[in-house]
Amino acid sequence: MKNKRLVHFLNQTLSNYFVMFVKLHRYHWYVKGKNFFTLHEKFEDMYNMFGEDVDELAERIMAIGGKPYATMEKFLESTSLKEASADDEEIEMITQLRSDYEQITQEIKETGIPLAEEENDEPTLDLLVGYQEELEKYIWMLNAYLANE
Repeated sequence: MKNKRLVHFLNQTLSNYFVMFVKLHRYHWYVKGKNFFTLHEKFEDMYNMFGEDVDELAERIMAIGGKPYATMEKFLESTSLKEASADDEEIEMITQLRSDYEQITQEIKETGIPLAEEENDEPTLDLLVGYQEELEKYIWMLNAYLANE
């Protein structure tokens, strides 16, 4: 397969997105404190975004001749993120999410976009640029949330 490195990157991103989907469910369920209602709703918005993106990524991998990972074992083996480890404290949750979003964004910019460009794969490039934009918006919001901490 000519685009093996790009498919590998997309599968790693798929794994990261699936880990984020699960992590955000945990935070949605376990958040507590004065900002419960706001964060409970925002975490749901975030996991819905990742859920939609998981399906879109898997379909893109298939469209370019790859096979998307589809087991928890493979996702955990392939992710560059860690599973949720925050002790159910909101600042810890937000800080970990910001770090995860920054890591995924960096990987997209430094690896994914160059690979898509190298393969002249405009649809994958568009997809990754869209994810970068989406994640950078959330990084901005998470930074704003943490501004007074």
